[in-house]
Amino acid sequence: MSKKFLILFSFLLLSTPSFNQMVYEFNDSLQEKRFYALISEIRCPKCTSGSIASSDAPVSRDLKNKVYELVLAGSTDQEIKKYVSERFGDFSDYRPALEGSNYFLWFGPFVFLGLMLVIFFIKRRV
Repeated sequence: MSKKFLILFSFLLLSTPSFNQMVYEFNDSLQEKRFYALISEIRCPKCTSGSIASSDAPVSRDLKNKVYELVLAGSTDQEIKKYVSERFGDFSDYRPALEGSNYFLWFGPFVFLGLMLVIFFIKRRV
């Protein structure tokens, strides 16, 4: 009996992080849709490859909570994204603005592709 109890207790103890999900309550469904759309568009500062919606890193949880607060406070999507980009840089947005140093992000791949094609055709002639 005690061995079964220890096994059950260890499973419950080890599974407590899965019960640690934050429950967000909204005034209306529009706020909820905006919140989930925003957290799926904001890149995790620690993971860099995923959004804060898919990350459970402490910085992502804090950022989700801040986005939640800003949505409830009535901030616009642009204001929230501006807050995040000022704090974590332009890299934090999956769709960075077409301005300033972001030109490299938008046009860099095309420039690189063009250079590779030029090198390819020069090498081919030689």
